[in-house]
Amino acid sequence: MVAQTPGPHEPFVLIGTVTRPHGLKGELKVRAFCDDPGNFHRYRRLFLSADGGRTRVAWVNTQAKVNGGTVILRLEGCATREQAEQLAGVQIWLAAEDLPALDQGEFYLYTLKGKEAQTPTGTRLGTVTAIIANSGQDLLVIMDGQREYLVPVVRVFVVAIDDHRVVLDLPPGLLEINA
Repeated sequence: MVAQTPGPHEPFVLIGTVTRPHGLKGELKVRAFCDDPGNFHRYRRLFLSADGGRTRVAWVNTQAKVNGGTVILRLEGCATREQAEQLAGVQIWLAAEDLPALDQGEFYLYTLKGKEAQTPTGTRLGTVTAIIANSGQDLLVIMDGQREYLVPVVRVFVVAIDDHRVVLDLPPGLLEINA
């Protein structure tokens, strides 16, 4: 376990939160923020943070099992319930370089943060300032001055993505709901 402070060349992605201990042998019950919680078994190196991601401690993932919508995680060095209790509430981060490769037309939500949001006709909607991961539907937070829009991340809405912008084809009235 080593404290990590990310630099600009080391982006990290929030992939879950430890909700509580599981059992007596140091296992952790995790609420996963990724589309496929089964991917946790692929991630050998995880970073835990108790301060919102400002500092991260590297851990080695030795086992991950999906149980319904949650992940039961075993970390090297966490072998008792008492140790697991100390990790309740911490965030789980993954180095972006450890994410699986994407297929054509796929994207990671975190890559949208900071991009300008536009309509297909080029009308500026604002800047994507955050992504809200929900169990029902992920949302883009788009800020335009003092106006904030919450836009569901639905494949049919996302028309194009490039290095600086995301083009969204939104149904009539969606932005007005946020006003």
